[in-house]
Amino acid sequence: MEVFKEGFLVALKGVPMTLQVTVMAVIFGIFLGFFIALMKMSKNILLRGIAGVYVEIVRGTPLIVQALIMAYGIPTILQAYGSEFKWANLIIPAVCVCALNSAAYVAEVIRGGLQSVDHGQMEAASSLGMSKFMALRLIIIPQAFKIIMPSLGNEFITLIKETSVLAFCGVPEILRQGELWASSNFNTFEAYTGVALAYMCLTIPLSRIVKLIEKRMKRNERKA
Repeated sequence: MEVFKEGFLVALKGVPMTLQVTVMAVIFGIFLGFFIALMKMSKNILLRGIAGVYVEIVRGTPLIVQALIMAYGIPTILQAYGSEFKWANLIIPAVCVCALNSAAYVAEVIRGGLQSVDHGQMEAASSLGMSKFMALRLIIIPQAFKIIMPSLGNEFITLIKETSVLAFCGVPEILRQGELWASSNFNTFEAYTGVALAYMCLTIPLSRIVKLIEKRMKRNERKA
């Protein structure tokens, strides 16, 4: 049991890095995803095409491949053209790739939320003299946010687990800590069991919180 405990404690050392990358990636991903969603809803064919291609590429390729391209592929290409570029800190490409990946999924969630708001409200806002941007900011987005908030919570939980692929890029998150410990003493089963428990300690409570928020929102809707 002491070995399992040690494996779990070692995995916990990667929790701060995992949460740091996840929180930053979700924040940037939501902002980027919002603009991609607006581009996909735009009447401009070029903007819709760019957003559509971006979403298809990101959703059509594994996150591990995207992470390897960001961490190793881009520096190699730049060095081939005479640049001495090298990531100063691995957390930078880690956040970038997770944010870019999350944005593609969040964009679809936000687009669905915006489109679920009654179109008549935009027309009513226009009749009151509001600009499209003002109506979007004051009326449409607040209602859409209530609809998509549970989905954004689930995206946060999903991204926590997906950051495990960053271990292959040397980022010292939960899985990487477990791998290093396993390679030093060959307690492979205990190491990866500890890794699994560390992820569960993060995802299970967060899943319960998201469900509670969702239930409370439904209860408030009924009262309204």
